Amino acid sequence: MRSAEDRPTPTVAAPRAATPRPPMSPWRFVMAFGVVSLLMDYVYEGARSITGPLLAHLGASAAVVGAVTGAGEAAALGLRLLSGPLADRSRRFWSWTVAGYALTAVTVPVLGLPGALWAACALVVAERVGKAVRSPAKDTLLSHATATTGRGRGFAVHEAMDQVGALLGPLTVAGILALTGDDYAPALGVLALPGAAALALLVRLRARVPDPVAYETSDSDEEPAPDGIAAVTSPNPGLPRAFWVYAAFTAMTLVGFATFGVLSYHLVVRHLVPTAAVPVLYAAAMAADAFAALATGWLYDRHGARVLAVLPLLSAAVALLAFTDTVWIVVLGALVWGAAVGVQESTLRATVADLVPPGRRATAYGFFAGIMGATALAGGALTGALYDVSIPVLITTVAVVQVTALALLWATRTPRH
Repeated sequence: MRSAEDRPTPTVAAPRAATPRPPMSPWRFVMAFGVVSLLMDYVYEGARSITGPLLAHLGASAAVVGAVTGAGEAAALGLRLLSGPLADRSRRFWSWTVAGYALTAVTVPVLGLPGALWAACALVVAERVGKAVRSPAKDTLLSHATATTGRGRGFAVHEAMDQVGALLGPLTVAGILALTGDDYAPALGVLALPGAAALALLVRLRARVPDPVAYETSDSDEEPAPDGIAAVTSPNPGLPRAFWVYAAFTAMTLVGFATFGVLSYHLVVRHLVPTAAVPVLYAAAMAADAFAALATGWLYDRHGARVLAVLPLLSAAVALLAFTDTVWIVVLGALVWGAAVGVQESTLRATVADLVPPGRRATAYGFFAGIMGATALAGGALTGALYDVSIPVLITTVAVVQVTALALLWATRTPRH
């Protein structure tokens, strides 16, 4: 191990050499963070499930609803390009995490109160800004504990717990709307309870584990790439080249990935299922998301990044199954779509933690989210446009894109000796 004099001068603060082991075990930390995410998903997924009807109730046109929700998603992903590097520079990961969650917890319960459309629109966007503020820092904190639990399993359990909240929130809001005659104020106001509980647990978790980097067992800033991706060292202090190659693979898979909006459009336009059944199918897809996250997370820890080859295969299968005119095949395609999302939200994030050392990890998560957001938008636009042209052309194009993604993953493999 090199001495301090032999090391190149870093551009970011180096991790502390000796930090006391946290009193909470890594798995308990992951589970506690999972409960925080479950509660906060309860809050914001509950709100997102009725954002369109709420804005329409206040007089918004379809164009306004699309613009506001689109601006919110752009903020949730694009602003991470700023929040990630800023979190790395300040090293205040807990502060960024708490601030982001607090913004969501405050804005959602009052969303049903404003009588003015502009105020509701501002709150919708503010909630998404909260996600941008917290996500890179939160993923960095979680990545330290998963260094011990296993990256894949740790992020998979976290994602599975997320999905529990994503199911409970919309169901709670729907129930209160039914009981109150579509009164948005109590339906959204009740979400203050899980929001307050999440913040209380988060503050307690911060007090118990003020410096999660202590979970990292390596005594070096340089971490090996996961088995299946070749580690390529970078001559500059920026993100490793292996990260950018991996990001290119991820981008390619998302360019050929249909959104649930396109899938649900197909279901309704072709009169395959009633409109009321679409949210139920979405809930089933979220269950598939959780199971796929757990399965691929476990396999990732055992077999490395070569497990990610399943993602292009799932993405191609979505197009092949979901755009038929046979109901049970389309339903199967929607479940496969949920499974692909589970891989994207868990194992892809785990790989980033393995590719990038702690000192640059929040920056990496910020850039990675920005790349995912831009290419997911491109994928939704591409598949939607091709659907209007020809479904066979859509399926063929997606297959070609996903084969290209597989080739890119193969090109990044670690040579076997």
